[in-house]
Amino acid sequence: MKLLSEIKLVPDRPALDERPLERRVGLIILATDHTTEPDFRRMVASERIGVYVARIPYANPTTPENLRKMQPALTAGAALILPDEPLDAICYSCTSASVVIGDREIETAIQAAKSGIPVVTPPMAGVRGLNAFGVRRISILTPYTVETSRPMATYFAERGFEVLSFTCLGFEDDREMARIAPAALIDLARRAMHPQADALFVSCTALRGALAVTGMEQAIGRPVVTSNQATAWNCLRLCGDETAHPEFGRLMTLPLPRG
Repeated sequence: MKLLSEIKLVPDRPALDERPLERRVGLIILATDHTTEPDFRRMVASERIGVYVARIPYANPTTPENLRKMQPALTAGAALILPDEPLDAICYSCTSASVVIGDREIETAIQAAKSGIPVVTPPMAGVRGLNAFGVRRISILTPYTVETSRPMATYFAERGFEVLSFTCLGFEDDREMARIAPAALIDLARRAMHPQADALFVSCTALRGALAVTGMEQAIGRPVVTSNQATAWNCLRLCGDETAHPEFGRLMTLPLPRG
């Protein structure tokens, strides 16, 4: 084998862009998550916006106790996303854990590594999405057990929503939740919707709800807000992207509410 006799070093370095991509969204997801990354590739990532992911330890079953165990890993997970570089938003992608741990506690843990970066959680984004529609009477659908669902009902009630109906599916493993077909979610949404409710919130980042949201809205004739759709919408708006994407539901056509 003949070796090169010389390696040439270019004397002048090329000019550098400020960032490889204009905007950056950080994403902290569960080790077992099958759904959030594909959803954010569809709904958030573009030639202008990059999505950068860290996974943190998680073990099923999906119980309040196991969900709380993720809290200590949030700071380390956030620190692994483009260390020492700013982000435009950072999302912790677990609805049930966000409810159990608390939005404020999650924000504190993440900002310990990413100071000053806006933090988004699925229930927080869900509330903002429902507020964008100006609704107060809602139905909720989750794949969880009754035990894991109960704190979710309390979370929305404490934020001024009247929960007219709450339906859960009894799953304990988020990997199985990810295998529920989007078409099945349309029928489940129809069954979960209270006739007097103004909107439906479909909880869980494991569900492929973003692929079914337009079908669910057609089936029930009212707005549907899902976990990944809401966080994607919230992150896009924090990046200054106001583009309407009706293919992912009515929420994706609305601005982020102020305040």
